[in-house]
Amino acid sequence: AGFGYCAAKDEKYYGFRGHLVISLEGVITGFSLTAASGSEREAVWEITNGISGLLIGDQGYLSSCLQQDLLKQALNLQTPKRSNMVELRDRHSVKILVKTRRLIETVIGQLAERFHLETVRARDLWHFTSRISRKLLAHTVALWLNHCSNNPLRFQQLISD
Repeated sequence: AGFGYCAAKDEKYYGFRGHLVISLEGVITGFSLTAASGSEREAVWEITNGISGLLIGDQGYLSSCLQQDLLKQALNLQTPKRSNMVELRDRHSVKILVKTRRLIETVIGQLAERFHLETVRARDLWHFTSRISRKLLAHTVALWLNHCSNNPLRFQQLISD
């Protein structure tokens, strides 16, 4: 564990940072934990092992060197540009990336709010990792149940029906 900064919440915290890869259906296909002070760019190698194609990341993955290194692994990393950067991609492509990024944020929100992944009160490594694994499994099962009822990523309807 370590001290880190969450730009979205504008706060410092002590703990871990989760990194995940999801499919276009919202299924979590890769997950890694690093110390909160760790670099997102270093964690990308663990969670992208064995995959290829388009990889959409947040601004923490914004690096031309990382993008070039991932291209050698057949991964096309696309990230949002900072406000002071020139956008060279066409508007339609950026719109699709933003829409897909919302799916990623939905899954992260579900893990944080529904499954309380941010508040893991474990006293040892075994309980910590098994609790996180159970939460990821529960998300996958809920996603599968929703898929069977044609309501992808709508967990509230799953509970109320």
